[in-house]
Amino acid sequence: MNQAELFTALKSLGMPVAYLAFQSPVQAPFITYHYAYSSDMMADNQNYLDIGNFQVELYATKKDLAAEKLVQDKLKELQMPYSKTETWIEDEKLFQIIYEVQLIGG
Repeated sequence: MNQAELFTALKSLGMPVAYLAFQSPVQAPFITYHYAYSSDMMADNQNYLDIGNFQVELYATKKDLAAEKLVQDKLKELQMPYSKTETWIEDEKLFQIIYEVQLIGG
């Protein structure tokens, strides 16, 4: 899977989706995603396999189990293992659920 395919898969959930940030305000729940860091596999003094770690971030004004389930079910459908963390952003009054996924070769 590549980054464009990840975007398309996230859009299919019916929520606003943007890379890193939206250009204009949107109503929650919404999703952003971005490249976080590399975990490339190395061999023979070179990058042998590109592994990009991405964060898919779900934002909601309340604890939204239904929206979380949509994201998690989509990641499972795509066979993308994920780790999940959650935080409350006081200044924005938003829950932030972060799913960390890897795109291999994408």
